[in-house]
Amino acid sequence: MHPQLETLLEIQDLKTQRRELQETASERAMQEEVFNLGADQAIVQLDEKIAEMEDTLPTLTRNRYNRIASRYERVMVPVIGGTCYGCFVSVPTALSSDADRNNEVRACQNCGRFLYLID
Repeated sequence: MHPQLETLLEIQDLKTQRRELQETASERAMQEEVFNLGADQAIVQLDEKIAEMEDTLPTLTRNRYNRIASRYERVMVPVIGGTCYGCFVSVPTALSSDADRNNEVRACQNCGRFLYLID
């Protein structure tokens, strides 16, 4: 898989964890009990890690990521069976049948989200 795709997936996962910590009382309690770390402190650490990872992305990719993130929670979506699982529109067959599918950063022509292909 392309390194930028891996980084984008990791950022998306960290942002999901951050959102869950902010919104869910049970997540906050579990964080404090299991990890002996206050939820607010965990959120700060997640923010630092997200910023660090975003800084490793090329400027164009980072700018595109931020634009998409302002519209959608999920910026990275899988393509399964030739369908973008962000907007549920079929992607071109050339994209979904490419042998080097995940070796470059690609985006859905309909919703603009970054794509990774799953067999």
